[in-house]
Amino acid sequence: MTNGLERLNKEIKRRTRVATIFPNEASLLRLAFAVLSEISDDWETERAYLTMEPR
Repeated sequence: MTNGLERLNKEIKRRTRVATIFPNEASLLRLAFAVLSEISDDWETERAYLTMEPR
């Protein structure tokens, strides 16, 4: 499970580096939530980053 958390952290860090400047904490949280929501949608539609079955 650690690899999954590391992957999430790297993705959030990558996306926040692109934006670089946030006017307030709420805008940073909105971006982080959007990233997490996008990844959750991918998992729910079987486009998972992590699967137990070989592809």
